[in-house]
Amino acid sequence: MIVPETFNHIENIKKRAGHLWRFLDVEQKQREIEAMEAQMGAPEFWDNSDRAQKHIAKLNGLKRIVLPIVSFQKKVADLNTLLELIEMGSASEQEEFSREVEALVKAMLPELDEIEIGAFLTGQFDRNNAIFSIQAGAGGTESNDWADLLFRMYTRWAERRGFTIEVQDVQVGDQAGISKATILIKGENAYGYAKAERGVHRLVRISPFDSNQRRHTSFCAVDVIAEITDEIKVDIPEDELRIDVYRSSGKGGQGVNTTDSAVRITHIPSGIVVVCQNERSQIKNKASAMSILKARLYEKRQDEQRAEMDKFYGEKGEIGWGSQIRSYVLQPYQMVKDLRTGISTSDTQGVLDGDLDRFVNAWLRAGCPRHRNKEIQMEE
Repeated sequence: MIVPETFNHIENIKKRAGHLWRFLDVEQKQREIEAMEAQMGAPEFWDNSDRAQKHIAKLNGLKRIVLPIVSFQKKVADLNTLLELIEMGSASEQEEFSREVEALVKAMLPELDEIEIGAFLTGQFDRNNAIFSIQAGAGGTESNDWADLLFRMYTRWAERRGFTIEVQDVQVGDQAGISKATILIKGENAYGYAKAERGVHRLVRISPFDSNQRRHTSFCAVDVIAEITDEIKVDIPEDELRIDVYRSSGKGGQGVNTTDSAVRITHIPSGIVVVCQNERSQIKNKASAMSILKARLYEKRQDEQRAEMDKFYGEKGEIGWGSQIRSYVLQPYQMVKDLRTGISTSDTQGVLDGDLDRFVNAWLRAGCPRHRNKEIQMEE
């Protein structure tokens, strides 16, 4: 027979799936999908190629939202059918159907978590690739080593999620670690997930570089911006740019370290500097650097607009650069704690190996007031 804990899980699944169905307004979106598919059958649909592509992109976006929860609701219906069969079946059938219910519930819980988190990623650029920048703080070798640990942590996290990683630039520290790194993380909703990591990260540990074995505190800043697409126009006058080329440093194949292939672009009015040296071709490095520069300038403008809105409403909006978001304590005890959500774990090694989803998902859930408000209204 089904144990009480499983019954609790079943009720929880039904309640959350119902909330999610209403929150996503699935029925309305299904009507939109049907109407848009009907429009694609019109003879003149492909007369305007750009308009047709935008139409298809919007349709695919709606389907990405709707299809997972529709598919999940079918599993909920299957679950209800199994529960009815248990009530009507013989003792042997009840035992068999109970095992099926247990297995189905076990699989549905993590699936529902993923659908819920995906439902929060509805921002304009959440589906885009993410540009990660890691900057060592004051502290010399200690901070440089901490930046290197963060670089490894985010690389492992991206691999766990099935994302692709492209290293754009790494500036090696004087004695150990790195002083700065920029990586491009590619994949579905890469920015939507990665934006949770924007802020200052604090490490407390016994320094491996201190012969007296004293405890040190180090800081590194992580910035995350979305790689913008061609749909977003960012015009940069040539006279606002200073472009320098030089020989690449660090690891590289034949031609990378022997030619002036690295590119540094400085946007003079804002002071933003972008470096790219991962490609052998100077042309490719310049194109990558310009893409990152445009993304940073766009994000800077967005931040300025948000800051103005924050002043108007008298409250702080999105967590920005310079805000300490998480502490990683390795001595005198083991603890990683997110200061925004209160989520913590003693599995420090797992976190440093890229197990970050508990923090990312908690931040996404906490940062979706629209979802919380709708849930409150439903409860009422």
